[in-house]
Amino acid sequence: MRLIFVRHAEPDYEHDTLTQKGWREAALLAKRTARWKVDAFYCSPLGRARDTASLTLKQAGREAVVYDWLREFHAPVKDPETGKDRLCWDLLPGYWTKIAQMHQVETFAKAGIMATGRVAEEYQRVCDGIDSIIASCGYVREGKMYRTAKHNEDTAVLFCHMGVTLFMLSHLLNISPVNLLHGVFLAPSSVTIVSTEEVREGEAYFRCQTMGDTSHLYAAGEPVSHMGYFAQIYPENP
Repeated sequence: MRLIFVRHAEPDYEHDTLTQKGWREAALLAKRTARWKVDAFYCSPLGRARDTASLTLKQAGREAVVYDWLREFHAPVKDPETGKDRLCWDLLPGYWTKIAQMHQVETFAKAGIMATGRVAEEYQRVCDGIDSIIASCGYVREGKMYRTAKHNEDTAVLFCHMGVTLFMLSHLLNISPVNLLHGVFLAPSSVTIVSTEEVREGEAYFRCQTMGDTSHLYAAGEPVSHMGYFAQIYPENP
């Protein structure tokens, strides 16, 4: 089976919708998705994801199942300097790279700053959510792989967000999300594809085919948005 993750197009975060550029991106994405054979659509409840999905769904004459757990990953942690809540990603490399537990999918949620929030609980909620979609196609999680009684070639498309997509990929590929969150950028309207590889009957593992692809933008001469990518150099923090 195939899972296609689509990050929402360039967002207008203040109004939880899309910028004018974002709507152009969503329209170009819809032209691309018109060629796909899709068995099920799923979507985050947030406006920027639903607006991105709307053009594809209208064109296909379809509806998407909306799941709350597909909203952007939200598990605030305590900043050790200010004591205030902050996101659990965008950590300084001088901090997270030195904590061995951060690099393991089994231990990251209880390591350092991650232990100060509900990261473990939210991660489990997202993992259970994506596993429920996969199970509906006959693939059941067993340890770090999936078991299936019958080969399946269904395709599910999920319109959501960069953070939650990387947490789902963490679960599917058994890679710490900390490494993915700090080492991977998924541009607005980008497409990420994973599909099962079944070398032995009844055993399946997901392999990433495409990550953060924006060829629909390049083909139309539409610049790729870097919304969510931080290239600035900030003053040194303790």
